[in-house]
Amino acid sequence: MAIKRLSERNGADLDVLDCLNTCTTCGICIDNCPAGIEPPSLIEDARKKLVSLGIMTGKQKGLSQKVKFSGNSFGETRSRISWLSEGRMPDKADYVYFAGCLASYRYPETAAKTFDLLRRFGATLLPDEKCCGSPLLRTGFDAKELMDSNLSQMKDIGAGTIITGCAGCYATLKNEYPHEFDVLSVPEFLAEHMDELDLRPLNFRVTYHDPCHLGRRYKIFDQPRKVIQAICDLAEMKANKNRSRCCGAGGGVRSGYRDLSLKLAKRRLEDVPPNIDFIVTSCPLCVRNLNDAGGDGKVIDLVELVSKSMESKSMDP
Repeated sequence: MAIKRLSERNGADLDVLDCLNTCTTCGICIDNCPAGIEPPSLIEDARKKLVSLGIMTGKQKGLSQKVKFSGNSFGETRSRISWLSEGRMPDKADYVYFAGCLASYRYPETAAKTFDLLRRFGATLLPDEKCCGSPLLRTGFDAKELMDSNLSQMKDIGAGTIITGCAGCYATLKNEYPHEFDVLSVPEFLAEHMDELDLRPLNFRVTYHDPCHLGRRYKIFDQPRKVIQAICDLAEMKANKNRSRCCGAGGGVRSGYRDLSLKLAKRRLEDVPPNIDFIVTSCPLCVRNLNDAGGDGKVIDLVELVSKSMESKSMDP
């Protein structure tokens, strides 16, 4: 109805904006629609149309300005790879680790641990990584300049495979960039190389939260569970895999409608089974929103669990 109002009036009032911008584009509606309609695509097209008309919320405009000015979604001016312990990386490589904005600026320890794992296989970094473009694309803006910069660097490196630990980056690299490279999520890569990681069992009981972009959209369900079950006990959430609830942060909802975003995250936390040591996921945005909503630090990235396993082995006398 909101999109119909937009097409009829060539504009939007606050109600229409709120209706369109409070969708996390998680895709659960697609799985439940017997007609096969894809509302997230319609929502994103409508947002793009509104932005092209100069119609947007203040939060949308602020986010786009930060990303375009700084190359990241936080407006940070410090180095994107300040977490890197060794400054010089290979100029040419088949594997490239695409860290993403959240890992680079809010979870640098996760970025460092992820790269420590991937560099064992010869991975390198983009010398001047920019935001993948997802925050702009999801909220109706153009991201061509950012994407062209990243793409040029990938070609210069000679990359064959781009590996990312962010579900949003994964979906954007996979769907919006030219199909000139393989794109893998960290869970996929780890599952393929488990025998080379020297994992050790841990006395933990964990559950796994499926990020919408990895799970429902690209059916990456088994790989993270394979890694987890090689380390510790896995107890599934009430709603899991294709039925998983969204963490509430995607589609620009966290930045534009924080109260709603946290409400959705709290609802997701109700699915957590009892007596859990950690809630494991494979997206830094999910980590952040679920922890902020009451996870209280128990929500961790899959890489953190893998690191705990490998570190426990190194501590043997």
